[in-house]
Amino acid sequence: MADGDLVGREAEAAAVDGLLGRIRGGGGARLVVRGRPGIGKSALLRYAEAASPVRVLRATAGETEGRMAFALLHQLLHPALGLSGALPEPQRDALRGALGLGSGADDRFLVSAAVTSLLAEAAQPGGLLCVVDDVHWADRASADALLFAARRLDGHPVGLLFGTREDPDALYLLRGLPELRLDGLGGADAARLLAEHAPEPPAPAVAARVAEATGGHPLALREAARLLTPAQLTGAAPLPDPLPAGEGVTALYRERIAGLPAEARSALLAVALDGSGDPAVGGSAEVLGPAEEAGLVELGAGGVRFGHPLVRSAVVAAASAAERRGTHRLLAGLLDGRDPDRAARHRAAAAVGPDEEAAAALAAAAGRAGARGGHADAAGAYRLAAELSPPGEARAGRLRDAAEAAWLGGLPGQAQSSLAAARAEARAPEARLALERLRGRFELASGDAAEALRILLAAAEGAGGPLAWRVLADAAEAAAYVGDTGAAARVGALAEALPVPGRGSERFLRDVLAGDGARARGEAERGAGLLRRALRGLPDDEDDPALLLWAASAASMLGDAAAAAAYGARAGRAARVSGVAGTLPVVLENAATGERFNGDIALSAALSEEGLLLAEESGAANSAAAHHANLAVCDALRGREESCRAHAREALAIAVPHRLGLRAGVAAYALGLLDLGAGRFAQAHERLAPLASPAPGMGSPVNAWGSAADRVEAAVAAGDLGAARETTAFLAGWVAEREAPRARALLARCEALTLPDAEGVGLLQEALEALTGVGGAGFDRARTALLLGERLRRGRRPAEARPHLRAAAEAFQRMGAAPWEGRASGELRAAGGAAEPAGPGALDALTPQELRIARLVAEGASNRDVAARLFLSPRTVEYHLYKVYPKLGIGSRTELVRLLAP
Repeated sequence: MADGDLVGREAEAAAVDGLLGRIRGGGGARLVVRGRPGIGKSALLRYAEAASPVRVLRATAGETEGRMAFALLHQLLHPALGLSGALPEPQRDALRGALGLGSGADDRFLVSAAVTSLLAEAAQPGGLLCVVDDVHWADRASADALLFAARRLDGHPVGLLFGTREDPDALYLLRGLPELRLDGLGGADAARLLAEHAPEPPAPAVAARVAEATGGHPLALREAARLLTPAQLTGAAPLPDPLPAGEGVTALYRERIAGLPAEARSALLAVALDGSGDPAVGGSAEVLGPAEEAGLVELGAGGVRFGHPLVRSAVVAAASAAERRGTHRLLAGLLDGRDPDRAARHRAAAAVGPDEEAAAALAAAAGRAGARGGHADAAGAYRLAAELSPPGEARAGRLRDAAEAAWLGGLPGQAQSSLAAARAEARAPEARLALERLRGRFELASGDAAEALRILLAAAEGAGGPLAWRVLADAAEAAAYVGDTGAAARVGALAEALPVPGRGSERFLRDVLAGDGARARGEAERGAGLLRRALRGLPDDEDDPALLLWAASAASMLGDAAAAAAYGARAGRAARVSGVAGTLPVVLENAATGERFNGDIALSAALSEEGLLLAEESGAANSAAAHHANLAVCDALRGREESCRAHAREALAIAVPHRLGLRAGVAAYALGLLDLGAGRFAQAHERLAPLASPAPGMGSPVNAWGSAADRVEAAVAAGDLGAARETTAFLAGWVAEREAPRARALLARCEALTLPDAEGVGLLQEALEALTGVGGAGFDRARTALLLGERLRRGRRPAEARPHLRAAAEAFQRMGAAPWEGRASGELRAAGGAAEPAGPGALDALTPQELRIARLVAEGASNRDVAARLFLSPRTVEYHLYKVYPKLGIGSRTELVRLLAP
């Protein structure tokens, strides 16, 4: 360990060596080095850089760049940008846009995926170490992207080493990563460090006194060694009182600054306030020469660099407020035309009181940051622009922009405070409508869904213009989440009361909302007609994720689960590449549910695993509840009791207080389905029966018809034939409104269960035939075959029962539905058939990530296409496929397609 600054840091250096060893061994590694200013964090990071056996990318955040979106990322990735050609096109474009090298999407997830891919590419062939210092000053957009990558690069030889002060915001961002906390040096080590930097060996008593006074703080020890005279060090002269510890270190820097020529002090202030290190800012080397001689700055090819961040703080603190404003004003003029974003920041800092010119420039810079995906940093700039704006609509508009940017940047607290300020300022009706819509959207994403519904319905009453359609659509979404049919009916009536729109997208929305409302009012035939007309009018190449989600909803209301799943999958593909910020977790809710309805349990769970991670990263609590609920159902179908209950608890913990009736109902359904699959029929009946009559906020009509077939089966098995017949009658009314053969087959199956065995067999055979060739009906077909086989066996027709029972057992095994497979296999043995030993399905060996990749590859997607759609790097796709093939016992894409064919 050669670095003299690492005296006493042998254990910490060993931890860094361990990180480097993991990278060299081909694995990912992460470490956060935290501690007070001057404690030795940067020295340890320099040691890692010097000792690294692999390529190093390094960046240091600057305090003044903390509001400049992607400033840190630009510094870190600039040497590796030549590799961006290997990225999927959507990721490449997003990254170039984020770094100001082209136009790109405003989706921070897409930018983060691009960073992940680029780091994976830069790690080839031998590995990569990214050293990022002063994370507490990092712009939020860069920090989010790097942390997204840090959590997804375990399979690549990439290490990320972060240095940060004990800053609460930074530590919250870095939570969950391994950390190394630096404290002061012990007495002996402190004495060694003092001796290494002192002009004379210190006397033991002097070394002990200095070590005690400084608390073993390395920077204070080095400065004490520089300050103390030889006589003081040897004990021949008394030590100064107080010694330069803590605030005293900054005082030393202030003394050196005060001793500089006026021209050098002014140049130093310009460099400190700009923070970029741009050599054009501080003047010539001659002007800054005295500051370099005083050990305050270092001048080199990269520009001007302060010897320590505390020097910069001391320079700024030594200047008066008027001096700082004047320097900011000069810098704004210097940078105007060269760097409009930096110029805007300086112009804002120079302003005194409202300044519309400065506010407009800063708002424009915020808009550019948001367009690159730097929403969190844009939010801060918009908020400052609002403070500089004169009272009125301009200020209200910038506060609204700040609120929306903060929300998209994962800062819900800032979003709510900016929104409240905007509502207090706005007066124009259109502006107030936009703010109420935003308030409702925020509440719907992570708060009380019933309150969101109230806000949005109130805003929609009497609203007009293009924005009215979006408010109504949001209100309909809230009504569905709450499970409030009365509100859905009201939304439909308001939609029909508006003038017929001219735009195709608005006509589509009108028909969907009006159709849903008609159904809620009991006008089933008219509602179905409007929904069908909406779907007929949707272009085949529609790529708006929001409209595709409404199409999925319309298809689901019509009972066409296959079409609903197809629209949901299209919405997912569109959201991944279109740069529609913040939509993906919600889109994945729909896609995951659609896949589950279509019997692909493993893929549904994989999509919800991804959606849950994204929802938690973006603060979308209500979306997290949806994914937990869906995972609970998937686990119930697979017989994973402990996991099912855990996900149901998590879903209910959010859904009940947030009055998310739809999600609460799905979680309750999962627990009932778990009992049904395990043969606990009385408990299943008790759990599932309440889903028939849901109260808003605790259930949903969707849960009522979605669970109807399971309620019938549980009631019959529990001996409650009356409840089974009542539920079948309810289902008959629901099916009568729909033309989907799958829905009619479901009704036939339920009717059969309410009849004596001999009479029910014919209906079950009809149901099974009706499901033949119906896409996505594999699980329904297997359950119908199981019920038919059971009846035939009980009717002493074992030879007829065996083919149905064998087909059901094999289908359940392929799907990973273990409880149902066990039931079918048991029935097959009772019918005299030889059941194959129960074992895991081939896909059970795959992780959710591996399964998503395998599915897409089997559909014909290239590695680049898969990477673009799953926010991965092409090398990550290669890495996972390398593990998928041996797990499945195959060796090629052709075999994968054959294995995963429906």
